[in-house]
Amino acid sequence: MSKPKVLNLKDKISGNEADLSLCNLSEVPARELASFPKATVVDLSCNNIISLPPEFCSLIHLVKLDLSKNQLTCLPDDLGNLVNLQHLDLYNNKLTVLPVSFSQLRSLKWLDLKDNPLEANLAKAAGDCLDEKQCKQCASKVLQHMKAIQEEFDRAREKRLLKEKELEKKREAKQKEREAREREARKREKAEEKEKRRKEYNAQMAALAVQEQQKKKKEEKKKKNGQAADKKVEGKLAPKPQRSLIGLIFKLLLLLLLGLAGVAAACRLTDLQREDVCAPINAAVDDCLSWAKVQEGVVRQLVHNLSSAARDFLESTQTSKN
Repeated sequence: MSKPKVLNLKDKISGNEADLSLCNLSEVPARELASFPKATVVDLSCNNIISLPPEFCSLIHLVKLDLSKNQLTCLPDDLGNLVNLQHLDLYNNKLTVLPVSFSQLRSLKWLDLKDNPLEANLAKAAGDCLDEKQCKQCASKVLQHMKAIQEEFDRAREKRLLKEKELEKKREAKQKEREAREREARKREKAEEKEKRRKEYNAQMAALAVQEQQKKKKEEKKKKNGQAADKKVEGKLAPKPQRSLIGLIFKLLLLLLLGLAGVAAACRLTDLQREDVCAPINAAVDDCLSWAKVQEGVVRQLVHNLSSAARDFLESTQTSKN
């Protein structure tokens, strides 16, 4: 039989009871049951239900629940949400354990776990549950048993949480240590980079200083060479005034001689020769001419003697060669 519809479910409800037993159900219509919060008693016995859906734990209005004679192998972890549940029948299922949240069913007064393959400790706590008194004892002892499991579970969880916190602290410490190492490494890298830039800067400044020093030396050398050249030029130019003075004197003498020659020519060749002024000049010219004639004879005799000597020297040279 398929999942019952809402209308069919409504037909199964009478007052505060919902009788869904012997309906061949394989699934619990949890959502449909949630639509009837007044149905605090639900009978799902004698069906083929294997498990309860998570939505079933939201039916907190349930007070009595019969799930006997089904195929339940486990119960949902949030079963403890059914805080108003007082009567729970799980007879003849396939349960081995109960969820830890079972300890939260503080209102539970009656419980039947017979004919389930329960694990030993749970079976011992559940007892026989053959009558009303035993079923009430079953509810009380099972709740105590589950509370002990819950406490153990909480301790284990707390221990696990503490361990996880310790591990987290260790991870954080390692992370902080790693970050500190990374910061230190970055700091060293920055310091090394800064030192490298400083050395490069100092090297550049030193190179510039050397260049500037070489430039100054070249300028000083050039300046010294310029001063030496100026001194040489001054030394070379120093005689110029003397040469200029000699040239000036020579020019003056030449002009004077030309002037005297002009005066002598004027007194000798023009009508001025009859003047008294030209008489001493003409006399001096005559004396010079006489002296020149005498010197001409001397020069000719000297030239003759030099020619004879040269001829004799050539003849003796040729003779020695032969």
